[in-house]
Amino acid sequence: MPAINVNPTRMELTRLKGRLKTARRGHKLLKDKRDELMKQFLDVVRENRALRAKVEEALMRAHGSFTVASALMSTEMLEQSLMYPKQSVDLTMSFQNIMSVNVPEYHFKTKNEDQGDIYPYGFAATSGALDDAVDALAGVFQDMLRLAEVEKTSQLLAEEIEKTRRRVNALEYVKIPQMEEAIQYITMKLDENERANTIRLMKVKDMLLKEAIEERREEDARATRTFGPSGKAPREV
Repeated sequence: MPAINVNPTRMELTRLKGRLKTARRGHKLLKDKRDELMKQFLDVVRENRALRAKVEEALMRAHGSFTVASALMSTEMLEQSLMYPKQSVDLTMSFQNIMSVNVPEYHFKTKNEDQGDIYPYGFAATSGALDDAVDALAGVFQDMLRLAEVEKTSQLLAEEIEKTRRRVNALEYVKIPQMEEAIQYITMKLDENERANTIRLMKVKDMLLKEAIEERREEDARATRTFGPSGKAPREV
């Protein structure tokens, strides 16, 4: 018996063949989608690795400069210098469709048109190392946003790849074999029924032939009794 319950009829066989054809076409499309997602995912991972190295290097420079500034300036002066930021940022998010996966895209715009005016303090009482730290953070901000975008994209693509892989495996190792088994079962049952019907018809034909032979023999016997062996009617005396 197949894994799925089916009626061994020609209509069910036709329906299953249609489903099998659709499943095979869907399996091919899903495999193509999985392969393309893997290609996109590998490209994103390579970009992610390069961006992370760049961002980490810039943050290390900013941290080093900030450490020097902390050593040269008092804590109160450092906190007061950075208390009121000079620039404000508007961050917007849109989506890009990659193989039916909506991945985010981040865009930012500074409210102050002069993007070089990023220092929220005067230069008289501050250290040049603090300028370097602020400048390094301002320079890496775009890359940090891109890194966040790429990491989220890689996460979403990985989830979609896993979903697609499960669907491909379900079709390849479960659904398609079950339908093939059911089609084979129905075909076998229909062949058995056809053979049984053929045998039944042959038996009926043999019975009808025997009955016809018996009737012919009875007719011949009656004719022999009536007309004799010569085939002529006996004379009256």
